[in-house]
Amino acid sequence: MNKTLNIACLLAAAALLSSCGGNKPKENSDYPDWAWADFQRPEGVNPIISPDASSIFYCPMRQDSVRWEESDTFNPAATVKDGKVVVLYRAEDNSAVGIGTRTSRIGYASSDDGLHFTRLDAPVLYPADDSQRELEHPGGCEDPRVAMTEDGLYVMLYTQWNRKQARLAVATSRDLLQWEKHGPAFARAYDGRFRDDFSKSASIVTKLVDGRQVIAKIDGKYYMYWGEKFVNVATSDDLINWTPMLDETGELLKVMTTREGKFDSDLTECGPPAVMTDRGILLMYNGKNSAGAKGDTLYTANSYCAGQALFDLKDPTKLIDRLDKPFYVPQSDFEKSGQYPAGTVFIEGLVYHRQKWFLYYGCADSRVAVAVYDPNK
Repeated sequence: MNKTLNIACLLAAAALLSSCGGNKPKENSDYPDWAWADFQRPEGVNPIISPDASSIFYCPMRQDSVRWEESDTFNPAATVKDGKVVVLYRAEDNSAVGIGTRTSRIGYASSDDGLHFTRLDAPVLYPADDSQRELEHPGGCEDPRVAMTEDGLYVMLYTQWNRKQARLAVATSRDLLQWEKHGPAFARAYDGRFRDDFSKSASIVTKLVDGRQVIAKIDGKYYMYWGEKFVNVATSDDLINWTPMLDETGELLKVMTTREGKFDSDLTECGPPAVMTDRGILLMYNGKNSAGAKGDTLYTANSYCAGQALFDLKDPTKLIDRLDKPFYVPQSDFEKSGQYPAGTVFIEGLVYHRQKWFLYYGCADSRVAVAVYDPNK
């Protein structure tokens, strides 16, 4: 009698485990162990930043007041200052209709918990009557990425857009409010060869030091990954003047390119600051899926999903491994509607806060959202 009862109990327990998913693989089991695959959307929080028509700013270029973040708020950088998370996001006014036709400025928002933000009424970086006027007016300052040195200097890599050419540029700050513009990142390299070439999207290599994410040096130099059509590597001695690496033919070195039939078949655009881990340098990037036969049929044509790649710690140009499928894809309604309805989770900000990693991203070129990764789990 007892033996029969025990068998019955075991069978019931097995059935219960099966019905609850106890025999199913973990959600991220398809990813290699070096990947940070388990980013979760916090419940009831997103989007964390949305357009606000009440914010008014006196534009020095127009010499008039503008509703500088009325139309869209998206593509955020992120860092930590005085124990708070600071998100620096791209905001567009209502001056025109269509991607790339308005003026973009960089707004400021801060948070104790990384989830609930308080914003400033005015932007902190914008086109002005300064040394960068020709390169930033009228299109503006776009898509920032920010990282911090060990002594507290914040370095922003952003896109200058004058509606003629996009250029990767550098600005620095000690307080995240007042920024010094240094101009195009590649202005001096190779006698200015790449100064006026199309360039954008830079991910400076960082590392964790005593719980702080700071800019790293490798063999005495700073490194960054950059690019949209392909990924290149650039180095610097001062974080302001950057030198792209070249291949044996003298052209830009392509350390990672698009892949036909994959989610990144059209673009491989660098995301937030890269992070040195015990397995290698982790680069998160934005993969755009091609329309038609070259794309990945598992994902919407022209959509942006987030990927990861691992590079060698001693040789940042050496690609070790790369995810075949994205670790983060558009799901929520506001990630698939807005300026870019094909769907976009465009990652640009990554910070280490309260022993977790907070990933900040643009949603369909219209909102800002956050996802959280707990490495302890």
